[in-house]
Amino acid sequence: MELVIRNRRLIESDLTTIRGLIQDEGSRGRTHLSRRLCRLWEWRQPNGAYREIACRDLLRQLDARNLIQLPTALHRARRPGYKNRIQTPNILTDPIDVCLDQIQSEIRIVPVETTSQRPRLRDLLGAYHYLGYQQPTGPSIGYLVYWQDRPLACARFGPPAWKVAARDQFIGWTSEQRHLGLKRLVNNDRFLILPWVRVPHMASFLLGRICRRLAQDWWSVYQEFLVLAETFVDSQRFKGTCYRAANWLCLGQSRGRGRNDREHEGGQPFKSVWCYPLKRDFRRPLLEASR
Repeated sequence: MELVIRNRRLIESDLTTIRGLIQDEGSRGRTHLSRRLCRLWEWRQPNGAYREIACRDLLRQLDARNLIQLPTALHRARRPGYKNRIQTPNILTDPIDVCLDQIQSEIRIVPVETTSQRPRLRDLLGAYHYLGYQQPTGPSIGYLVYWQDRPLACARFGPPAWKVAARDQFIGWTSEQRHLGLKRLVNNDRFLILPWVRVPHMASFLLGRICRRLAQDWWSVYQEFLVLAETFVDSQRFKGTCYRAANWLCLGQSRGRGRNDREHEGGQPFKSVWCYPLKRDFRRPLLEASR
């Protein structure tokens, strides 16, 4: 038997190792198990950090398939999204109603890298984004946008969808190439202009500015090269105008499955699929992934 979960191939001996670890050390909790397993496997991100979040998700998926039996969680899981910690940000909400030309030279785009910045991104998304805040399940980078120390917008990029027909046809890769090349894709899962900001054309301006720096910022944190960004726009709510104006490409419609629906259950809103090449010859590293 061979499985692929979270881009890791598992064979029967791996399951035997996990079952033995659960039997010997399961009483110490699931977090302990994921940490021990990462170290046994030397399962690391390219930047050297252990893949503990991915490992916990791998264990949960194995448990859901009845291939292992995880111990009862010692603490309530924080997913989805730390919703109990969201606080309404204590910030000035007076309207910002100006022309983009008047302020664009003073706009600051700040990558969310420090512990002090993460709560602000979390709280802004939780309070003002229609999807709220949800803890990402893999590598991610956030951005806060300021003008005169007032937040204007925020964005976040995280793991791409496992399989999207319109995107995969656009790239033209095989399932093996997709399996190996997904690490070079990133999903813009949140983009928010704060509701009191009334600056025409600012959304497309910010998308352009962020995407021009995204690959370098990602490399500085994860030591992985990104070549393509994707996003999914709820067609019942939005037309994707700012993405089109920022030179993103609309590839078609999703099938209402959600980014992690590998069991074809559906039940999600239909969304338009958009992509933005971060590298001119983005297909080459994706199609050469299996060589």
